[in-house]
Amino acid sequence: MKQRSLSRNRWRRLSWLRFVLQLFTVALAYFAASIPPILLFGETNAGVLGSVVLSMLAALLVARLWLASDGSLRHAWSLRPPQNMPRTLALAAMGTGVITFLFAAGAVVIDALGLPPIDVSMVLDYVTQGPVSFMLWVVLVAWLAAGLGEELLYRGFLLDRLMRLRGMRGRRWPAAIIQAALFGLPHLYQGWGGVLVTASIGLFLAWLRFANRGNLWACILAHAAIDTIMLSLAYSQSLGWIS
Repeated sequence: MKQRSLSRNRWRRLSWLRFVLQLFTVALAYFAASIPPILLFGETNAGVLGSVVLSMLAALLVARLWLASDGSLRHAWSLRPPQNMPRTLALAAMGTGVITFLFAAGAVVIDALGLPPIDVSMVLDYVTQGPVSFMLWVVLVAWLAAGLGEELLYRGFLLDRLMRLRGMRGRRWPAAIIQAALFGLPHLYQGWGGVLVTASIGLFLAWLRFANRGNLWACILAHAAIDTIMLSLAYSQSLGWIS
């Protein structure tokens, strides 16, 4: 009886109305915070970089307030030191390899579907402006906004919220699929091919969290690593180090 009670408390029910309100306020904070840096600096490197970082910080702040008010913060944002560090690092390394494969396979599928290739030139133009710009994008975006921020927001906050809804309570894969779709849509600036590939990566990262017993560190490390690799390749190519 005690075990069943603990299990029910772990997935305390969340109403659809409260979920929609939470999702709306997090999205509103994200978009509202993205505007001031662009207004101040325009669509420059500083403006875009500031917009990316500030919007993620605002969204995470609102998400944290909701999770804390529901008593779900520690469960949703499981950032405790992994009990098995070698296993976590192995999962992160495996995750980096799988995501690399998903990008490669995604390019083939996108071409077969007749969709335009993924276009990230808008971002890479800023990244490759110089060594300082490159380092700022790696640290502030690849590691903080994307690696840490997106994992807390999607595989943390959103996945936890979805798994508490009526009809989905404790059900991993329906929640994982929905969060993957919502993870892919903001990447529409890359084209529909980017949405499809990013959604598939979001689904895999949800599995990676499940595989690591709910701990987010394997997801964070894999996400940050793949973004760092991609930015490093783009910067190296801009310098003529690789073709």
